[in-house]
Amino acid sequence: MAAISSAPRRYVAPISKRRIRARAWRILLALALIGCDTVAVNASFIGMYFWHLPEITASGFLLPSDPRSIWAFLLLFNLAFGFSFVASGLYDLRRGASRVDEAYKVFIAISLTTILAFLINTILTQSNYATIPWTTSIIALGWLVAIVSTITLRFLHRHLVFWLRTYDIDTRRVLIVGARAPGRAVWHTIRRAPELGYRVQGFLSDTQPVGSLVEGVPVLGRIDHLDRVVRATRADEVLIALSGRTQEELLHVVALIQDESVAIKVYPDTFHLITNNEVSIGDLNGLPLVSVKNAALDNPWNQTLKRTLDIAVASLVLLVTSPLMLAIAVLVKLDSPGPTFFLQERVGLDGKPFWMLKFRTMRTDSEATGPGWTKPGDPRVTRLGALLRRYSLDELPQFINVLRGDMSVVGPRPEQPRWVHLFSQQIPRYMRRHKEKAGITGWAQVNGLRGDTSIEERTRYDLYYIENWSLLFDLKIILKTMVSFITGRQENAY
Repeated sequence: MAAISSAPRRYVAPISKRRIRARAWRILLALALIGCDTVAVNASFIGMYFWHLPEITASGFLLPSDPRSIWAFLLLFNLAFGFSFVASGLYDLRRGASRVDEAYKVFIAISLTTILAFLINTILTQSNYATIPWTTSIIALGWLVAIVSTITLRFLHRHLVFWLRTYDIDTRRVLIVGARAPGRAVWHTIRRAPELGYRVQGFLSDTQPVGSLVEGVPVLGRIDHLDRVVRATRADEVLIALSGRTQEELLHVVALIQDESVAIKVYPDTFHLITNNEVSIGDLNGLPLVSVKNAALDNPWNQTLKRTLDIAVASLVLLVTSPLMLAIAVLVKLDSPGPTFFLQERVGLDGKPFWMLKFRTMRTDSEATGPGWTKPGDPRVTRLGALLRRYSLDELPQFINVLRGDMSVVGPRPEQPRWVHLFSQQIPRYMRRHKEKAGITGWAQVNGLRGDTSIEERTRYDLYYIENWSLLFDLKIILKTMVSFITGRQENAY
C-alpha cells in the first residue's frame, strides 16, 4: 500500500463534498439537456404553426378565442413530449452513448409526441375545449424541424459537457481491477476517449508489483486491498477486468467494496461473455430453459436487408467518387512505377479466398522486403500511398468487391490466408468471424483497432458485431466511418 501514500498528490476535496458537488453538476447538466429539448420541440412546432398561420386563416379555420384552450394544449403537449423522451431513454445520461443511437431515439420520441398531439387535440375537443386548427404541412414540417433542432441542440450540449470535463467537471475517478489483457483493453478504450471524463487512478493486480507502472498507469495494490484503495483514492467507479477467474472469485472482489459508495462494472474476459447475445434465459410454461441464439445474420431476411444496404451504399459511393478514383489512378501511375491497382488474396465468407482490390500504396517489391502489417514510417509505402492510407482512399476500389458480393460495407476486416491459419490456432473462436462477409469497415476499425493492433481485441469486437448485428448497428458504423474520414481522425491509419 506504500504506492498509494508515498506519491505527492494535489489537494482533493473530502469525498462527501466532492460527491455533493458532482451530483449538483449532474443535475444542472440534466436540466440543461431538458431545457434544450423543450426549446427545440416547442420552437419547432410553434414556429411552423405561426409560419403557416396565413394558410390556416385563408382556409377558413378560426383560432380558439379562449386562451385556456391554447394553454391546455401546450401543457398536455409538453407532458406528452416529456413522457416520450423519458420512455425512450433520452435522459439516462450514459457516458459514451452513441450519437447514432441517440438520434434514433430522438426520431422515435418526436414521432410518438406528434401522434400524441393528435390525440390530445381530439380529447380536448371532447372536453369542451376549442380545437387547435392545423394542417398536414404544419405537422410534417414541425416533426422534421423538431428532429433536426433537437439533435443539433443535443450535439451542442454534448460538446459543452466534453468541454467542462477538461476542467475536471463531471469527471469520474476510476480504478481498474486487473492489469492483464482485459484490464489493459479497458484502459486503452478510456485513453482513446478522454471526452468521457474518466480519470483512471490506477490498477489493482496480483500479477504486477505494487508501485510499478503498466502502460504509464500505477499499480496501487493487490486485489484483496481493493476496499482500502477505493477509500484512499476516493474512487467513484471500479471497473473489474479480470481474466481466468471463477464466478466465486469475482463475487469475492465485488463483496470487498459492496459497502463502499462506488459504482461497480464488470468487463467480461471470455469470448463467450463478450458476445453475451448467444445465451439467454427463458422459460417454457414456468420451466426455466437456457437457449442458445443464432447470430442475427443467420436469418435470411436480415441477410437480404444487409445485402440491399450494401448495394445501395456501394453504388452511391462509386458514383460520387468516380472522378476522385480516376484522379487517384492517374496519380498512382505518376508517383511510382508499377500497376495502379493492387490485388491481394484474402479470406472471406465461410473461409473462402477472394481477391481484394485496392489502389497500390507500396513499392512493387514490398512483399519481398518485408511482409506484415504496415507501421508508422514504413519504408515500403510510397509518398502518395502514405496520403491515401491516411484517409483510407486506397480502399475505395473495395466497393467493387462489395457489388461483386465478395465483401460487405460493414464486417470483420479480411486477412491473408497465412494470418488466418495462424490466428485460428491461437485465438478461440477466431474462425467465427468468417461466418459473415468481410467488410470495408467494421466495429473494431471505428474503435481504433486497425493496422498493427491487438488481434485478440479486434476479434472481440468482430464477434460482438456479428452476434449483435442490426441494420441500425451497420448505419452507426457507416456514419462513424464517415465522420472519421471527414475529420481525418483515423487511428492507426498508416
